[in-house]
Amino acid sequence: MALGAILQSMGSSAAILELFPAPGEWTEEEYLELSDRGRLVELSDGNVEVLPLPTELHQLILMRLSAILFMFATDNKLGDVRVAPLPVRLRPGKFREPDLIFMSTDHKDRIGNYWGVPDLAVEILSESNTFHDRKIKRAEYEQAGVQEYWIIDPEAHTVEVIRFGKETRLLAGDDELTSMFFPGWSLSLRKLFAPNT
Repeated sequence: MALGAILQSMGSSAAILELFPAPGEWTEEEYLELSDRGRLVELSDGNVEVLPLPTELHQLILMRLSAILFMFATDNKLGDVRVAPLPVRLRPGKFREPDLIFMSTDHKDRIGNYWGVPDLAVEILSESNTFHDRKIKRAEYEQAGVQEYWIIDPEAHTVEVIRFGKETRLLAGDDELTSMFFPGWSLSLRKLFAPNT
């Protein structure tokens, strides 16, 4: 690309950015309008955070897990399972987009145009979001009242199951993933992390 075209493109981008709210000034309404366009974005106290695009491995694990949990929850009338992008309002000014969420039938009143605090939130780690998911979101989910949080590490083949106020377990190898929300259900980590054949 010629230098003139690059400079012109940069000028256009800067002009477009001026049309958006400044950092720290985004409202929930402005965020939801942006989120409705299908981008993975979150709102944190007036700031929009753009999430990294998921990798092939991330998508494989998410599709496998969501299909299994969706069928189990539906067949047993336990509640609703959804995947991102879907805004989840943890509190005023704080929207997150967990990779997978579950809302029990007891809490269906929390579901509207966006979801309120889910019973279960699941995040699949990537290189760029490890600290965010392990520390920041973990604290936010606990404060909001999420009861169970899974942190899936596709590289290490581990799942950290956090039951806030109760226990934390690190699953690996031949362990079986279970949840207090899906009685009688289990999934081997070997199956969860199996390569697509």
